[in-house]
Amino acid sequence: MDWNPAQYLKFETPRLQPAFDLLHRVAHPGPATIVDLGCGTGVMTRALASRWPQARVIGVDASPAMLDKARTAEPDLDWQQADLAGWAPASPVDVIYSNAALHWLPDHQRLFRRLAGYLAPGGVLAVQMPCNFREPSHTAIEQTVQSGPWRERLAPCLRPVPVHDPASYHDWLVTELDSVELFETTYFHVLTGTDPVKEWTKGTWLAPLLAALEPDERPRFEADYAMRLRTHYPMRADGRTWFPFRRLFIVGRRGG
Repeated sequence: MDWNPAQYLKFETPRLQPAFDLLHRVAHPGPATIVDLGCGTGVMTRALASRWPQARVIGVDASPAMLDKARTAEPDLDWQQADLAGWAPASPVDVIYSNAALHWLPDHQRLFRRLAGYLAPGGVLAVQMPCNFREPSHTAIEQTVQSGPWRERLAPCLRPVPVHDPASYHDWLVTELDSVELFETTYFHVLTGTDPVKEWTKGTWLAPLLAALEPDERPRFEADYAMRLRTHYPMRADGRTWFPFRRLFIVGRRGG
């Protein structure tokens, strides 16, 4: 399944706030090579290049559609299509930055240790992942799957909660890196439009399920899911919808 950049970017401003918050945590005096792992449309790849103009900045993503949009915006950067689960650099890098991408990959214990091992001396691993998977925005997806005629087809597409507790990431990384900082932040997004939480997840976690449905089934699935969400995320008197969303930040440094 390829990603839909237009759907994802419907909420570009709130989606990017955690990405810039993560960028501000990257303390490196002068990286030579930076990798934006899961770069999407390349907004943060360009921000990394702007902050460190002397560095070689590489944007890596599995989605051809996302990379096409990234290349159109900035053709001079190094854009690479790769399966993130199997990606490896040709040589050690100074910064591995990954915003809202690694929760799509399995086996985080092995993954995070492997990424830490790709850092050059003094290198920084900076990761942000959503951890809203036990909230109604995501649990209502499973409820919609289990209650409809599409249950047998969609149930295999459901994924367990992909992000572990902060202590697990600390334990996995502390043997590889000299310092590991973890923190969680809840963002209180104020969204506009009809059923905006549905539209938000439609650009990310909901997308593989919609892709597995027949085109004539998707409107019914979306309507069922939206109805469940309205109980938890009602439109307020000013016509806006309040959407709390929790995220995990991990910043580790290799000695050197």
